[in-house]
Amino acid sequence: MINLFKTKIGRLRILAILEGISLLTLVFIAVPLKYGMENPALVKMMGPIHGTLFLLFLFNTLSVGVEQHWKFKETTWKVILACFIPFGTFYIDYKILSKL
Repeated sequence: MINLFKTKIGRLRILAILEGISLLTLVFIAVPLKYGMENPALVKMMGPIHGTLFLLFLFNTLSVGVEQHWKFKETTWKVILACFIPFGTFYIDYKILSKL
């Protein structure tokens, strides 16, 4: 785990996991609480956290893509698309990022 902090790809993997967890928290816990029980507190708390993690993930993906000479049509767009889909970042971490 400590080795993940030493490389850009490792930091991207950590951000992918954190971003995925924050998206799942919003989609499956916070939004149902907001609309089902009329309690928007968790959305107000998790929204900015998820937004920050989302932007960090995007910027780091582009940075790693340029550094690793990823072809946008082959790899970069898949990694970026993953952050819009629940469980997508976990899948991309397993299929692409863990093998780099």
